[in-house]
Amino acid sequence: MLKFFLLAQAGAPGADYKGPGLFNMMIPMILMFVIMYVVLIRPQQRKQKEHDELVKKLKAGDKVVTNGGIHGTIAAVKDKTVLLRVADNFKIEINRANIGEIEAPETK
Repeated sequence: MLKFFLLAQAGAPGADYKGPGLFNMMIPMILMFVIMYVVLIRPQQRKQKEHDELVKKLKAGDKVVTNGGIHGTIAAVKDKTVLLRVADNFKIEINRANIGEIEAPETK
């Protein structure tokens, strides 16, 4: 039985087949990376850039919502923080990066 397997391996037609080349094996990997970039990485970069622009243009008097859901009005803007007026006599200082969005002015 062992002799049969050795003969089958040695004399099998196409025994010199070496398989796909390195380039052919890399094509699916490259395609997966391109798809991941287009679907995941690029939209996240765009969203981050929009948030950075929003943080740069903050000014006193803007009504904002923080990432934690706190609504308030900006009382003062510093280098890395803002002073947020939450109530009449209540102000908190938060990082500028924690501003989630600027509320649109209400139209009546």
